[in-house]
Amino acid sequence: MIKVLVTGANGQLGSAIKSIAKKNEEAVAFTYCTSTELNITDLDLVSKMIISNSFDYCINCAAYTNVDKAEESFNQALAINAIGVENLAIACKTANTTLIHISTDFVFSGKQSYPYTETDLTEPLGSYGKSKLTGEENVKKYLNKYYILRTSWLYSEFGANFMKSMIRLGRDREQLSVVFDQIGSPTYAVDLSKFIMHLIQNDTAQYGVYHYSNEGVASWYDFTKAIFKKAGITIDLKPIRSSEYPLPAKRPNYSVLDKSKLKKNFNIAIPHWEDSLEIALEKDKLSNKTQD
Repeated sequence: MIKVLVTGANGQLGSAIKSIAKKNEEAVAFTYCTSTELNITDLDLVSKMIISNSFDYCINCAAYTNVDKAEESFNQALAINAIGVENLAIACKTANTTLIHISTDFVFSGKQSYPYTETDLTEPLGSYGKSKLTGEENVKKYLNKYYILRTSWLYSEFGANFMKSMIRLGRDREQLSVVFDQIGSPTYAVDLSKFIMHLIQNDTAQYGVYHYSNEGVASWYDFTKAIFKKAGITIDLKPIRSSEYPLPAKRPNYSVLDKSKLKKNFNIAIPHWEDSLEIALEKDKLSNKTQD
């Protein structure tokens, strides 16, 4: 039986992992810890949890993800995204546990006009990206057995995310403006979770940094338009430039991730974001019916 610890288990990705775990419970035993149950900024607590339980894998879903708030709360973002990750890496090294750490496309500046590979220059624009990049560096500093998975634009039927926010706004408003000059790849958290499960069950030991996002590219405007179309929402949707909707944190204008390395090393097919969006919307609809 493979023993796996999941940190930040109540977040979007942690919830997505839970949703597929039942199908694999005969081979994988999961221990879920919320941020309240396991504060990863406390090295003693982290070491006790990981070392005493002899986990084979630790999936770190714990993260400070408020991109704009990080500009004024950088120390808080750094504590979770960098120091907390360092604590996990230290404990994993002692316990001989493989760390699967989730990172972000925000480690890049977005100045390129072609997909970013794992070896391209990292140059985060804001505090959130800087804190996540420091976390990556801390993993590499302590561990040889690790997977750093950079992903982008995560959405799902779980938690708070862009898809769910747009559905809510689309039903409440007659008109909405969304930026069209930021390009990336919307990524369904359940698809990422399935790849993580593939990593664990196949134990290929092809460690390192990898990019995972759904296939295809879109602007936030394109993504929103697809959400409304597939959800049957009628609204006056207007494309605007980022300069017309200023935010505290700068975003990369182009953060499409090249997944060639991952597809070659693990021989997997990755779904297109529009196909996965239909699945996510249907599951979200069913979830809302159940709650009603």
